Amino acid sequence: MARSRNRPPPDAFDLAVRLLGLRQHSELELRQKLRRKGCDAAAVDGAVARAFRLGYLDDAAFARALVTQRSRTRGPAVVAAELAAKGINRGLAREALATVAHASQVEVARQLAARSSHADRQVVAARLLRRGFGTDVIREALDLEGPDPGS
Repeated sequence: MARSRNRPPPDAFDLAVRLLGLRQHSELELRQKLRRKGCDAAAVDGAVARAFRLGYLDDAAFARALVTQRSRTRGPAVVAAELAAKGINRGLAREALATVAHASQVEVARQLAARSSHADRQVVAARLLRRGFGTDVIREALDLEGPDPGS
């Protein structure tokens, strides 16, 4: 059923609470979704400010949760890019990424390498590099010596 053009826009705060009840959002994501749903800019500003005041919206907590989840399968470079795309500033992203230990990154890279069907370690290293892992992590995970695994 098509939405009536005469229908008033949804209440921005109610919609924000519903969206935040489904999952955490960054401020940028929430603003974009509210605008797409037809809320005007002033209503979006008010809803976002109220959500921050009530503790429903927290970019730092969002960043930490996203880093925790994504670090199970991705390296910090890819996770940092995703955080930036979601509007998280570099400072918050850096703090959240700092919670992932080097040893944890190496272990995730080893697990991903073990699942790879490719026997050539340089190909596996290139895949890990595209997944966002640093060369030091890749070398340690694959027990490589010598030049950059991506070269």
